[in-house]
Amino acid sequence: MTTITDLYPSRGPAEVSVPRKDPVVWSAPGAAGPIATGDLEAFERDGFLAVDQLLADDEVAVYRRELERLVDDPAIREDERSIVEPKSKEIRSVFEVHRISEVFANLVRDERVVGRARQILGSDVYVHQSRINVKPGFGASGFYWHSDFETWHAEDGLPNMRTVSVSIALTENYDTNGGLMIMPGSHRTFLGCAGATPEDNYKKSLQMQDAGTPSDEALTEMASQYGIKLFTGRAGSATWFDCNCMHGSGDNITPFPRSNVFIVFNSVENAAVEPFAAPVRRPEFIGARDFTPIR
Repeated sequence: MTTITDLYPSRGPAEVSVPRKDPVVWSAPGAAGPIATGDLEAFERDGFLAVDQLLADDEVAVYRRELERLVDDPAIREDERSIVEPKSKEIRSVFEVHRISEVFANLVRDERVVGRARQILGSDVYVHQSRINVKPGFGASGFYWHSDFETWHAEDGLPNMRTVSVSIALTENYDTNGGLMIMPGSHRTFLGCAGATPEDNYKKSLQMQDAGTPSDEALTEMASQYGIKLFTGRAGSATWFDCNCMHGSGDNITPFPRSNVFIVFNSVENAAVEPFAAPVRRPEFIGARDFTPIR
């Protein structure tokens, strides 16, 4: 049995800071793909790439109707893949949406989407996680600062930082309705969080982060060093970001909803192993174990 070295220890007795040991862009310089060279260099530097209009208005309308159909379906509400707001009891997220909906499955296979993932990761890719996020107005809660990789490494067993996410806006992202915030450049440092992972931690963490949450002191230091970028944009815009970016979002207390589809692509050469810092694997609808490349 091959032993895999844990390059990014976390969930121990103390918080630790570790320099990134993996590339950010894995493809060779000049490799073909939909991302221009300058944009790819900016992604490597900042850890993210904003695309003003990935989807046209008529495409957005199709995906928004599908999101609304899923959220209004009583069978979807009862499905374990649906996460509800603790207070309002409204659906917050629906996971594995590319398996539930052929409409969103087509989006995953869209070359404008998967092509960028292949170019960044330098290989074929599969979907580690997908979901629609529904953030209605008047009180939808945000998500505290975190690195996705810290969770995916600790609880899903992704060995290396060879994973990229895209958040595609299906509603307008204002500067007031709980948009995505990222610390530019934070992807270069891995912050290993303190505290053991409780069993079935995912049941709580999908509603509110607890385990895997950085300390106030670490976040203050990182924000002072890197600053904070807030993403706004029209429906159809998209933000690609590295798996180790420190990011979060605030509550939405405006009347204006913020909904998006979120897709996580992982390299087929970075397939999940056993969790590095959790007693059991999370369910497959959260951390996939089917590593079939997207075609």
